[in-house]
This record gives sequence, C-alpha cells and structure tokens, in this order.
Amino acid sequence: MSEQNQPTKMWSGRFREPLDSGFEQWQRSFPFDWRLLPQEIAASTAHARVIAAAGVLTSEELDRMVAGLALVGELKLTESEFHNPNFPAAASIAQAEDIHHFVELELTRAIGDLALKLHTGRSRNEQIATDMRLYVRDSIDAILEGLRSWAFALVELAETSSDAVMPSYTHLQRAEPVLVAHWLLSYVSMIERDISRLRNARARMNYCPLGSGAIAGATLALDRLIASEALAFDAPTPNSMDATSDRDFALEFTQALAVIGLHISRFAEELTLFSTAEFGFLDLPEAFSTGSSAMPQKKNPDLTELIRGKSGRLIGSATALSVLIKGLPLAYNKDLQEGQEPVFDASRTMQGMLAVLPAFTNSLKFRYDRMAAAATSGYLNAMAAATYLSNRGVPFRKAHEQIGHAVRFGLESGRELNALTLDELKAFGEHFAEDFYDAITIEAALDCHDVIGGTARARVRAALEDARSRIAVDVEQPA
Repeated sequence: MSEQNQPTKMWSGRFREPLDSGFEQWQRSFPFDWRLLPQEIAASTAHARVIAAAGVLTSEELDRMVAGLALVGELKLTESEFHNPNFPAAASIAQAEDIHHFVELELTRAIGDLALKLHTGRSRNEQIATDMRLYVRDSIDAILEGLRSWAFALVELAETSSDAVMPSYTHLQRAEPVLVAHWLLSYVSMIERDISRLRNARARMNYCPLGSGAIAGATLALDRLIASEALAFDAPTPNSMDATSDRDFALEFTQALAVIGLHISRFAEELTLFSTAEFGFLDLPEAFSTGSSAMPQKKNPDLTELIRGKSGRLIGSATALSVLIKGLPLAYNKDLQEGQEPVFDASRTMQGMLAVLPAFTNSLKFRYDRMAAAATSGYLNAMAAATYLSNRGVPFRKAHEQIGHAVRFGLESGRELNALTLDELKAFGEHFAEDFYDAITIEAALDCHDVIGGTARARVRAALEDARSRIAVDVEQPA
C-alpha cells in the first residue's frame, strides 16, 4: 500500500459511509491529547522493539522505525500549532483523530509504508492506557520536585523565624502561644504526607498495559517484559481486561492533588487572614499582590486568593473522574476519553501552583512584634498556669477551674494573669506560690510542651533539623 492510499482512519475498512462532519470534529480527542506525544513516542518505540523480537520487524526495519519515531517526537506541539498552516505537521493535525493516529500519520510521512507495521499486535485501548500511565508518572515526578522545593522554602522560613512566637488558634479563637516555626512546620508535615501519598500512588500504577490488546490480550506471542523494562515499569499488568479499562491511577492521582490543593488552600487562607489589618501579622509581598482599580490604598492578596480558587478546580477534576468511572462496564468504553482532560488540567494546575509557591514563601516577611503581642495577651498562658497547679498536686479538673476563676477575675479587673497579686490568686486556691509567675512567662508557656511534636523551643529546633534531613534524603532518592 502506498502512502497516498493509506486509510484515512485507523478503523475504516468495515465502514462504507463517511462520518458526519460535525460528529467527526466533535468526537476527536487530538485537540487535547496531543499533550501525550512524548509518552506515545516512548510507548510506540517500546512496542516496536517488542514486535521486532517477535519477528515482525527486521533489525534494519526496527532501526528505521525507531529513528522515524524519534523524528516525530521532535515536533514541538502546542495549541497554537492547530491554527498554523505552515507547521510541518499541519496536514496530520487537521486529519488526526487522536494522538495515536497523528503519530501514525507523521511516521508514515517520515518512513513510508513501514510505519503501518507498527500497529501489529496492539490496540489503541492499550496505547492510551499506557500513555496515560506514563503521563501521570511524569506528572507525579514533577509535582514531587515542586513539593520538595516548597517544603524547603517553609523550613528555611521557619529557621529564620528563630524563637519568634505567635498565637495558635482553635475555633478561630486564640488558644496557646506557639513558635512561628512550629506553625510553619505543620505545613511541612502536610507536604510530607502529600509526598508519601503520591509516591505510593506511583508505585501502584507502575505496571505496563502494552500487550493487553483491545481486551483479551495480544494475538501474537509478544514478550511483554521487553516493553515493561524499556518504559521503566515494574512489570506487565496481570490482567488484560483490567489493564485496558483501569483508570484507578488517574483517579488516585487527581484525588491526591485535590488533597494537596486543600493543604495549600489552608496555608493561603491563613496568610490572607493574617495579612489583614485586623491581624497585622504580615505584609504580603508586593511582587505577588495587585492593587484595586478603584481604591488607591488597596493591596490585594491575589496569589493566596487564586490558590484557594484553584483548589476547588482540583477537587472538580477528581470528582469528574469519580462520576465518569463509577458506572462503566468492562472493559474499554469511549467514555474514558473524557477522563483525559481532568488529568491534564489537574496536573497543569498543580504544577502552576507549585511553580510560584516557593518564591512566594521565601518572600514572606512577618511582623514578629505584632505576633508576639497577640501571643502574650489574652490569657494564652492559662494552659501553662493550669499545668503549674497540676504539677503541684492539684487534680487537673480542679486546676482548670481555679485558673478559669482567675481568668474571669482578670477580665473583670482588666489585668493579665501575671499582673494578679499572689494574695488575689490564693483566693482561688492554696497552691499558688511565688514561682507561679515564672511558670507562665512566654518561654515557660512554650517549653511546658516538651514532648515529641510539641512547641517547646528545643523540640522545635530538633524538628527543624529532622525536617530538613528528611526532605534532603527524599531529594537524593527520587521516585
């Protein structure tokens, strides 16, 4: 068959009537799955080696095919090329049904009819399952690197904060004083869980569908280990029906990104609140803020607000995949084409967020004096005060009540606990002594939390060292 007589469709032999032109354009996936070109080239190259080992290609044909695929892979596809009539692959872009068809068209243009042998022993069902796994795997690796960079930025910011204090909150009410570093490390803990979640998802999905055929397995005696090893998968998938219809890896990926988005959104929300005049804990960097078109004095927290919004977008991608998959019978169904765009969008959205977060975090400047003032007023040392009484043998429930009475007395007289006289305190309980005042200083209120994970100063310094070490090890041992 000559190149000119090549079928215009990958499936046209059985059909006699042309597709409705409107339907043909509407059902194409190439306008979005062009993003899979690197993965399609890698998978097709691996498959070429498999069919060569099976005797379908000679060594010379294999070399020509691999070289041709590499040539196609050098094309720099972007959305703008869809409207560029001078682009070298313009004819294939206009004609291609999907990324698989595009590569076949361009490979035929490069090496002639030999390209038509490439589809021997495979189906588009296994191709897209493989391409999407490779895309998700590549995305996970890029996102892991972004998460590590953001974690490093948080650790560095925490280290520069030294022993600066701030109030912590429960129910959005001031609770106890904590180190600013302790607060920042809470987000590092979230990131570490996110990294673990993505690494686990990557391990679960790292199996190669090539050789699964359309549903029942390849019709040639193909050595599936060749493709699996060439593409750095752990092993071939064990069941052909599951391999061609499984999108758990995509769902798990988008769900993991939705959780990361929630964590980033919580960070953004706190910074947005803390930057208001009512809190005044930080002044958001101008490089990541914009002004108002109407009010000259405004500086708006655009980055943090956009991040909050994009977290909803990530949740939407995970939800769309869940709804898409829930009612599908085995094995491949065209519905699964709709599962590609949520994955693409979630990956781009997350990578975009992580591209700006490290620099934004590095530029944050806290108003430590305002944070300290908020942490040393409002009876945030009440827990330390109750602990003082408990350490002197008072049952904690009674200690809690006695300090509660002292707080009420302080509120009525307009004084903090450390401003109440010893005689006034003894009216609430006999165990108060002169050393009470030392037990409720800001330093004591921090250091009484001397447990693993607590905000005691020595514990936080150790936690900072541990966090930096863990992230460094993770960088040295990438997924």
